[in-house]
Amino acid sequence: MTTLTTPKDLLAAVPFLIGFNPENSIVLLSLKNDAIAMAIRIDFPDQIGADELKLLNSHLSRDSAEAIIAIFYCPEIGQSQNEIISEILAAITEYGLNLREVITVEKDRYRSLICEDLSCCSSEGNPLPELIDSRIAAEQVAQGRPIPFANLKQLVDSISQLDSDHELLDLIRSIEIIDYEKDPISFQRQGASAVNQFMDEFKTHGLVKDKALIALLLVRLSDLQVRDYALGSVSAESLDLYFTAWRWLLRLAPKGHIAPVANLFAAVAYERGDGALAQRALDRADSDDPSYAMSKLLRQVFNSGWAPNSFAQMRSELHPKICSELFSGTI
Repeated sequence: MTTLTTPKDLLAAVPFLIGFNPENSIVLLSLKNDAIAMAIRIDFPDQIGADELKLLNSHLSRDSAEAIIAIFYCPEIGQSQNEIISEILAAITEYGLNLREVITVEKDRYRSLICEDLSCCSSEGNPLPELIDSRIAAEQVAQGRPIPFANLKQLVDSISQLDSDHELLDLIRSIEIIDYEKDPISFQRQGASAVNQFMDEFKTHGLVKDKALIALLLVRLSDLQVRDYALGSVSAESLDLYFTAWRWLLRLAPKGHIAPVANLFAAVAYERGDGALAQRALDRADSDDPSYAMSKLLRQVFNSGWAPNSFAQMRSELHPKICSELFSGTI
């Protein structure tokens, strides 16, 4: 992201960093080499404990962060909210992290708590700028980033389930289930090939019309080898394609077939920097299959503040092994 030089720039950047316009939120940004290294958003709490403060600081200090920007969003900031703000700021300072900027956003006004110039940062604050009119928004859209959702609900709705497709359900029921008492390799190869065919068609048309292919893919993704093949087949160049394709499939997936697709989408969303969307995708996976192991693993990864680009390293190690097991090479 371009250099952020003013509070207006920061406020315009936040929705692009977290995917939606925050409300009742605390957003903490870590800086390294004057660039944003990490963005963390939490709900504005009624109270915050020492363990939670320690966890926040441990995330912020990852990768040798040099400074922190704290932005507090609340419809009304009274005594209890100010106490929480003070606790968080004190904890950040005590942890040895430098506070570069602190901004409060109350209703439709903002003010910097760092700036001492009352002519630009009065106690009443300044009008909140329109996101669409900002320099940051223009630059982000020019780079292909979508306009952030208006709120968290809209973000969740963007991956919600569409109405049931009865033809797709019938096709799913017609797919032969893998019998692991026998050699599953031919079914797993079929699933991996379905991943490739699905992505090829989606890349060409922006959707997949072949419902038999969709049904086959949804059924075969229940196999861990096929799912892991799909997880590893994405590259830096195809990340946006996989993000769009998995989201499209997630909205189509019927109950019982949601968790694998939701996890695949969560992984690419997180790697793109859409952490909030990744977490909501895992919520969908949990509602479909509360015991799905990968959901728990990814939730731990996301909550630990693991660097998004670490997924590329994981893929480089995982995918060749999966290809070797399925095809004795690459596909």
